[in-house]
Amino acid sequence: MPYSRRNFIKHTAIAAAGTVLASNGVSAKSYARIMGANDRVRLGVVGFSDRFRTAHFPSYLQHYKELNFDIVAVSDIWKLRREEGQQFLKEKLGHDIIACRNNDELYRVKNLDGVFISTADFQHALHTVEAINANCDVYCEKPFAETMADARLALKTVKASGKIVQIGSQRRSGVNYRAAENFIKSGKFGDIKMVELTWNVNQPGRWRRPALVAKCKEEDLDWKLFLLNRPYENFDPRKYLEYRLFWPYSSGQPGQWMSHQIDTVHWYTGYNHPRSVVANGGIYQWKDGRRNWDTTTAVFDYGPQDDAGKGFQVVFMSRMSNGEEIPQEIYYSNGGELNLNTNKISGNGGLTEQFAKEMNMQANILSDMDLVDRTVKIDASANAGGDEYTSAHVRNWMECIRSRKQPNAPVEAGYYHSIANIMTNAAVRTGARATFDEATQEVMANGKVFQY
Repeated sequence: MPYSRRNFIKHTAIAAAGTVLASNGVSAKSYARIMGANDRVRLGVVGFSDRFRTAHFPSYLQHYKELNFDIVAVSDIWKLRREEGQQFLKEKLGHDIIACRNNDELYRVKNLDGVFISTADFQHALHTVEAINANCDVYCEKPFAETMADARLALKTVKASGKIVQIGSQRRSGVNYRAAENFIKSGKFGDIKMVELTWNVNQPGRWRRPALVAKCKEEDLDWKLFLLNRPYENFDPRKYLEYRLFWPYSSGQPGQWMSHQIDTVHWYTGYNHPRSVVANGGIYQWKDGRRNWDTTTAVFDYGPQDDAGKGFQVVFMSRMSNGEEIPQEIYYSNGGELNLNTNKISGNGGLTEQFAKEMNMQANILSDMDLVDRTVKIDASANAGGDEYTSAHVRNWMECIRSRKQPNAPVEAGYYHSIANIMTNAAVRTGARATFDEATQEVMANGKVFQY
């Protein structure tokens, strides 16, 4: 039978892409020519969320015609969002869209190749497992998981499948972040000694959906299906729509914001998780019934497990009562700093000749330089509400579905940022120093496994 793209994907679940291509006499160029009008990659949408509508979809629009993709179905357990998603996609794409009441219905759609997942934070890992078991590739929003049990299950399932999973850590597709990776790994920056991460806003409505909450009725959605493996609670439209404010459906600031920034630490250094975390948090400003904090500070110790004398510290701070949402990411070495907001490397704070000389040392001052030429940008003109990082990240996933190469943010990236998030959550909620047990792959606090 003809060697179609769908046959190719089936074979790569068993063998490496290069082996399959070679064994079938198909070169990369001839494979590219295989793609035709009848060989379109068919995608579904798991959760018609704000994130999908304002970021994933605008990014997808920039690339789908060139790469021959199509969105054919949307799944949402809430009638209102399901119907909105169907109508939105029908209008934007110019063809009918299949509306599914749940993911079981979605995965019965014929010849579905992949899905966007942008559901509630605690659902991402389990929805990824569902997609993989349905033989689909996945673009999964972060945080990947809010419990280690969910993270381990999803990692194991993905790794055994050979499917393409892109975690929504879009910094990994940013040209400036990739330039920073190259500079740090080249050794020119020197050993990292400190990283400062901040993410501050002043938005009483952040993660609130009062207008939608008023429209949300239990009879219009499947509440038990929403809860998945979380403890049963009576229906609450706030927990359904404002889940980021309520543990155990989300850890809030760590899962939503810190997961992006801590991922760069793992990426740049090769450390998969902190050695320990101490943290504190509180609800100091927005007394609106939330369970998750509006202010968080976490201090991480990173370094080799067998050498406490080596390593560095990371501080994450976030407040929702004062700020302009200009996240800060600054890396420090003895010679200066790497600033991912200005995209500059400088000798700021480096060891000057004056202070080096008095200890018979050499000065250590990095030369000022730009990480990248920021006048060269990805065209985001069609990306209303999106951003250049997400556009590049979605494209990378789509290209990897074609090539069967690993994407920029593979499943391991999600697994490791989840460890740091869960450690932070454990440290705040128990008041204890949190650690990670490599043998059991569990987060520990107060000598116990952290559980929701």
